[in-house]
Amino acid sequence: MLQHERSGGAMQPEYHRATPECPQPQRWSMIDSMTAEVEVLEFIATLVTTLKPRLVVETGSFLGVSTEWIARGLERNGPLPDGSRARVISCEFDPVVYAKAKARLDASPLSPWIELRNQSSLEMHIDGTIDLFFSDSDLDIREAEVKRFLPQINPHGIILMHDASSHLKTVREAALKMESEGLISVVLLPTPRGLVVAQPRAGRG
Repeated sequence: MLQHERSGGAMQPEYHRATPECPQPQRWSMIDSMTAEVEVLEFIATLVTTLKPRLVVETGSFLGVSTEWIARGLERNGPLPDGSRARVISCEFDPVVYAKAKARLDASPLSPWIELRNQSSLEMHIDGTIDLFFSDSDLDIREAEVKRFLPQINPHGIILMHDASSHLKTVREAALKMESEGLISVVLLPTPRGLVVAQPRAGRG
């Protein structure tokens, strides 16, 4: 949080270590070391405008920067056919971080599209079908949370898992394990911290 406050939201070169798949991480930008790379945020917002999801679920809100990028895409999409708003539900387990994120997001003009919860992803209850699931919480629980929500994820929807570089092995290996189990189909994007783009295998025609 101190790093985020010191930067004042200004972009700086990504300083994640070089990997075989991403040998020049400094070509990417970051706001802080916890929030996804700026280019990844742009990608997620574009994915939102491309998929037109009704419901996005994000785990690991941190200070809510990525939540705002998702909500920006939802705002751009306009109202749903029934006149209601699409929404992003995001959870942050740490109460101190949650309080900071809530203060930021409550003051944001994008707050009507956002529901922020102070919960663990492994305890959070979600109603309805999830069209886009962004897993960005503690590394060790990413596999468990994806498996937990997989039955609710639209078979035509998308699963994103951040921090999946070959250096950050936990998430990468979890995604590939779930692929080997026949649960999801995986593409590994070679960003500095790594991004899994996946889709459920069950229910696909």
